[in-house]
Amino acid sequence: MADETQPRADPAASAAPARRRRFGALLPLAIFLVLAAIFMRQLLVGGDTSRIPSALIGKPAPQVSLAPLEGLVRADGSPVPGLDADAFKGRVTIVNVWASWCAPCRAEHPLLMELAGRDDVTLVGINYKDQTANALRFLGQLGNPFAAVGVDPRGMAAIEWGVYGVPETFIVAADGTIAHKHVGPLGEASLAETFLPALERAAAASYGQ
Repeated sequence: MADETQPRADPAASAAPARRRRFGALLPLAIFLVLAAIFMRQLLVGGDTSRIPSALIGKPAPQVSLAPLEGLVRADGSPVPGLDADAFKGRVTIVNVWASWCAPCRAEHPLLMELAGRDDVTLVGINYKDQTANALRFLGQLGNPFAAVGVDPRGMAAIEWGVYGVPETFIVAADGTIAHKHVGPLGEASLAETFLPALERAAAASYGQ
């Protein structure tokens, strides 16, 4: 005979952790869908998509670590590292989300090569839903501006970053918070009018200039 004095498990209590886990897993997707809806509205009403606000502005950069692009090496032959969350600590960082199949990524690439020459910032890349060979060929032809490249083959890291599509470029302040987001390819006008001023503000705030 079963011992009826034993306490019975509370189904509601046992279901609560599972609900919390499901909520935590769905939250990045929910943020992405909200931002995507804003993006589509901007397109339909003719707004400037590069100026769409990001819910992550002022928030800590996503703590995601990504494997390196295998086979990508520096001029001295040493491997280019993947993306580590610690890369955003103590220094202003530009994060560019790109892919070899993305024509606008190719168009903006010369500007990234220019930004890579600055000694007050670090430029890193997230390679989005790409093939390794194609990504290597892209950087081999156009040059590698990135101090680190993390691969995001399924686009999960991009969801964490609230990315609408490639290319997108973020400025992360030295304290690890996202200071600016640019949707679409960088151009000479957007670089001069919005991106560089935002970069200068982030650098001044971070380095006490």
